[in-house]
Amino acid sequence: MRLRATRTGLRTLLFGIATFFGLCGAAAQTKDPAPQGSTPQFEQPLDALCGSGQHRTKGCQAIRDRTVLDAATAPWHAIGRVNFASTDLRQHCTGTLVAERVVLTAAHCLYNFARKSWIPPQSIRFAAGYQRGTAIAVSQVERYVLQDIHALDSRTFHADFAHDWALLILNTPLGQDVGVLDTLAADDISEPDSVFALAGYPALRPHVLSLTRTCGAPDVHSRPGVMLQKCAIMSGDSGAPALALINGKPKVIGVLSGAISTHSTFRSVAVPLAAFHTALDRARNTQGQ
Repeated sequence: MRLRATRTGLRTLLFGIATFFGLCGAAAQTKDPAPQGSTPQFEQPLDALCGSGQHRTKGCQAIRDRTVLDAATAPWHAIGRVNFASTDLRQHCTGTLVAERVVLTAAHCLYNFARKSWIPPQSIRFAAGYQRGTAIAVSQVERYVLQDIHALDSRTFHADFAHDWALLILNTPLGQDVGVLDTLAADDISEPDSVFALAGYPALRPHVLSLTRTCGAPDVHSRPGVMLQKCAIMSGDSGAPALALINGKPKVIGVLSGAISTHSTFRSVAVPLAAFHTALDRARNTQGQ
């Protein structure tokens, strides 16, 4: 997503406001020139999405310090890349198997902002356990489920953190072979030693799954409908699972949407399980039909 602005204007945007487009942990994209007459695409520079305005070639140390996981092993191979490619756009996000045929990701990953249209499901692939060009299993997407505010036949994308979740229904029940991650509401976490983490495919290391354990307990009170944390994120992490590591076992408590930033703070923003648990239960119950 590309934003055309002067450096001064860009910094004012980055550190003066907290909007979905201005500060989201967007899909990692490469884009050919947009067709004549199209709306400019919003794309944040990688330095901003590393947090605290660090430059990609000089900083982003928090991203580099993330632990590289073996995505070919359980339970991590339930996480993978959500891939899309067309003649003018190639991008990836992160997704998580939460049922045999259901993958949790972010809604904005499924929207082509250049063309103002939702990406056809059949053009999307989920690569479970992806690392260094190889995946444990791959499936095409049959359809996807969004929050009711979104309409697949509309050219309008409702850029609101609280609505930024999506469930991909796969053609193939990959979870039968690679497993799924359990979900848990943040309010149900009672273990005092729980570690809050996030695992995804950031643009600095798009071919390996990496984990940050420094997210901190989610704040669900400062901003209605979302969880604020301190996860080190950047483009490509969109749709990554917000995790609670309970006795070392990851539980999905939400899905990463983006970030908000000011001069002094940088917070990752996730949609909590409570926002989509009804849709998830319905998808789990009907996934084989």
